[in-house]
Amino acid sequence: MPTTLRGTRVALRPTAPSDVPSLAAIRATPEVYARWRGGADLVAAVREDLAEPGAEQLTIEYEDAVIGMIQWSAEADPDYRHASIDIYLDPAVHGRGLGTDAVRTLARHLFADHGHHRIVIDPAADNAAAIRAYAKVGFRPVGVMRSYERGPDGTWHDGLLMDLLAEELTQDP
Repeated sequence: MPTTLRGTRVALRPTAPSDVPSLAAIRATPEVYARWRGGADLVAAVREDLAEPGAEQLTIEYEDAVIGMIQWSAEADPDYRHASIDIYLDPAVHGRGLGTDAVRTLARHLFADHGHHRIVIDPAADNAAAIRAYAKVGFRPVGVMRSYERGPDGTWHDGLLMDLLAEELTQDP
């Protein structure tokens, strides 16, 4: 993997230990915590995420500031080969197209440099902003995964499975 992937406005680079406090602070915001949680010690939770086998985490930077993390993993079975993406951004930068730029940049890399033909992403079914952002990249809804994820309130919530084929990736605006 290149040291840094460059989007139109964001840079994606391997996450360093020095990024952990910034990422933990982002994870502590109510909007992000509702999805990513991690217990009472978010610094430990971020470190645990970074050690997850088979996943690659990239820190998202905008104007030289850490604004979030994007990670990907791959299904290696050749008959089902594909990549999956997950992302979180600081709510302070929501609505600026930075998440769309990050997802598009990573998708381009996964198609061109890793040879994937399909990528999946699974936002909460009620996360309209994320769904719109992913659709701008070319992701399409595949189906609703019922009672897919437990929320911080302990109840189960639906997820929306979306996928993107290499030929459907949209270009930068």
